[in-house]
Amino acid sequence: MTEEELNIAFDDAYERACNTKIQLPPDIMLHFYAYYKRATHTEGFFTPSGNSELRNAFKLNAFFQAKNLTPKEAKEKYIELVNKYITDS
Repeated sequence: MTEEELNIAFDDAYERACNTKIQLPPDIMLHFYAYYKRATHTEGFFTPSGNSELRNAFKLNAFFQAKNLTPKEAKEKYIELVNKYITDS
């Protein structure tokens, strides 16, 4: 898959994930979050947004667990998750 094809597939997967009505367990959602952030946040220090310190801690932990992935690998993993869990689109 070329970089352009990967980016198109990633964008399509993101749209499917955003538009799904499926309620996923929090641990799966954290994988989505980590892969998405790793794929798209490539510069500078990362700080999760939100008002809940506990939720932000889980987000940051998930992001750190994906730290060894390249953005390309994170996009591929994100697409795999969408294909596995998002079946309504």
